[in-house]
Amino acid sequence: METLKDKYCGEDKNKQVPKILVGLFGAVGGAASVIANTPIDVIKTRMQGFEAAKYSSTLDCFRKIWTREGPLAFYRGTVPRLLTACMDVAITFMVYDSFIDLLNFLGA
Repeated sequence: METLKDKYCGEDKNKQVPKILVGLFGAVGGAASVIANTPIDVIKTRMQGFEAAKYSSTLDCFRKIWTREGPLAFYRGTVPRLLTACMDVAITFMVYDSFIDLLNFLGA
């Protein structure tokens, strides 16, 4: 998110970034997080589920998912996670940025 803000501001470090863009930049960060972490979460969920006994290890779980269901199986449930994470991170960063602005205004 900070990288996107820096690119938006360019050379002018005092330029204000509109809150809606802060939210959009946060949503992009949230999406990147979901895309990077979903395969690990799928493996974790499988190993914690009711059928966890059919896996002897994390690597075994990975191999069985890959060979039986294909690589796209690691991204099951991505869309709902994307929606919630993007909204969550966007709102969090907008609120955070607003508090930083308030603290700067108050001289803290």
